[in-house]
Amino acid sequence: MVGKNSNRGASERAQRAARFLLDGHRADQAFAAIPKECAPRSADEAYQVQDAFHMLNARLQGEVVGYKVALTTAVMQQMVGYNEPIPGAIFADTVHASPASVACSAYMHLGVECEIAVRLAHDLGADAAPYTRTSVMNAVGEVMAAFELVDDRKVDYKAFSSNILSFIGDNAWNAGVVLGRPALNWRELDLAAARGVMQINDVEVAEGIGADVMGHPLDALAWLANVQANRGNFLKAGMVVMTGSIIATRFVVPGDTVRFSLDGMADLQLHIV
Repeated sequence: MVGKNSNRGASERAQRAARFLLDGHRADQAFAAIPKECAPRSADEAYQVQDAFHMLNARLQGEVVGYKVALTTAVMQQMVGYNEPIPGAIFADTVHASPASVACSAYMHLGVECEIAVRLAHDLGADAAPYTRTSVMNAVGEVMAAFELVDDRKVDYKAFSSNILSFIGDNAWNAGVVLGRPALNWRELDLAAARGVMQINDVEVAEGIGADVMGHPLDALAWLANVQANRGNFLKAGMVVMTGSIIATRFVVPGDTVRFSLDGMADLQLHIV
């Protein structure tokens, strides 16, 4: 669990770790554990590294405009061998509108995840925590189908579970999002029962339902709001929150076209060049 107020000033150790991660991204180096001399020794320290990474990366990719919640489903937790959700930031310059096109060469190892995203109409402040599915619903202005772009930088998954703190520090590998058109009547939809289908090059590769995400996508939003409140932080109106992938990550190559169809929402399309 994220520690209270861990976002208030990163230590010199966390700054060095964040710089190591950012340098790895800029040099197109494969993902590696943070060196022992500055590696986080706890989840608390890992989130201090993530905070420091956010500050450094914002200079390159724009301000933080939302958050993703990783590992909210059993299928994603099984994929990486870790059983707790992990938040990460979304940066302004990495947000795309569907239909979108991205260059595979801009990433080391590009993966696509299929999610239900929300955009907040009101703040979720620390003073109103703890939040529940019901209490966060009133803060939601829009709901839409979305892709999360992830770049695992060719990680060795056999060693991943021992590198989970470095993964947290590395912003849970968020590399951007693709947002669909908002559903006009989302409050009338059963988000838990909504079925989503992923296609790559017109071939169905997987499906999932909203309930795969912590029982309900808005439960993931409530979890994130409570984590932020515990850290003395809050989610701001206008922010986008990716509630977690209902389908295990699929990695893509140039020429691929990825589609995501979700009950009650506009279809999503992403072309890889």
